[in-house]
Amino acid sequence: MKFIDEARIEVIAGDGGNGVASFCREKFRPFGGPDGGDGGKGGSIWAVADRNINTLVDYRYSKLHKARDGENGRGADCYGKGADDIELRMPVGTLIMDRNDGEVIADLTEHGQKVLLAKGGEGGWGNIHFKSSTNRAPRQKSDGKEGERRELQLELKVLADIGLLGMPNAGKSTFITAVSNARPKIADYPFTTLHPNLGVVRVSHEKSFVIADIPGLIEGAAEGAGLGIQFLRHLQRTRLLLHIIDMAPFDSGVDPVKEAKAIVKELKKYDETLFDKPRWLVLNKMDVVPEDERKKRVKDFVKRFAWKGPVFEISALTHEGCKDLVVEIYNYLEQQRHLENRADDTPKMEDDARGIESIDPDDPRFKVLE
Repeated sequence: MKFIDEARIEVIAGDGGNGVASFCREKFRPFGGPDGGDGGKGGSIWAVADRNINTLVDYRYSKLHKARDGENGRGADCYGKGADDIELRMPVGTLIMDRNDGEVIADLTEHGQKVLLAKGGEGGWGNIHFKSSTNRAPRQKSDGKEGERRELQLELKVLADIGLLGMPNAGKSTFITAVSNARPKIADYPFTTLHPNLGVVRVSHEKSFVIADIPGLIEGAAEGAGLGIQFLRHLQRTRLLLHIIDMAPFDSGVDPVKEAKAIVKELKKYDETLFDKPRWLVLNKMDVVPEDERKKRVKDFVKRFAWKGPVFEISALTHEGCKDLVVEIYNYLEQQRHLENRADDTPKMEDDARGIESIDPDDPRFKVLE
């Protein structure tokens, strides 16, 4: 299936049914009074996160979603039937925004999460609600309210723990194939990856994490060049970025340091928050580098790139160094989860909120026990 990560749709909730002005006209009830029922509620439209869906392709071709109107009220105290709601199932990771003002309506991050997109109109009142001691034969009624109407922008941001970053042909697809169950297309030409690929990395039977490979970036991507800029949003939810470097490019005139700096530059142009994410340097294709040159080439690269973070030497093709890298990644993720859980469990109380005043030891009202 083609990967679709963006769509525009319009949602229209149903209008409420109208109330009715009616009077009881039975043979032996000459003063039966008003019996006009209320109109039914219009159908609402909801978004539901579904982990079994991985693209927005359905919404690329089905742009208009309209709920039914509520039924009008009837006589004999009969209320109109409310319309059924509509549920639009979307992939986990979908960001829903209002196209007119850019407001973020929902961020679907958990399976089963349900969010109201457009509320159905309330039904109008029948004349039974307008009866009073001074108005025994009311002819008033009210019409149902209109349902909400919205134009929405849908953007899918894949949910992954690790994101791969790098130039085209840096070996990202080979790496994700080596360490996970993903099987992306691999070839010896640039831009082989045309859409994000997700893979589950198994460290052991009960230990795993998710890794995302996106199309490669090139210089000028922030201005629209290449393919990667379309998919950088998928890296925004990750906890850690792996910057994959081709240490043995086919073209001898290509400078890996220059390419690495270009990637970092485009990352910063696109999003400062993404640029500030934790990032590890992964030097790939080390199997092609002669053993007696490896140490010197790595040291030279790190120095010229002015890198002070973690550095890993691997060969995605031969799997050399991949297992050690996977273990380090898992340990890092576990450490981050532990820190987050500790932060969530820390009680956040202020003295003022509990009515506790600061105590002056010299205050005669208090006695210090020794």
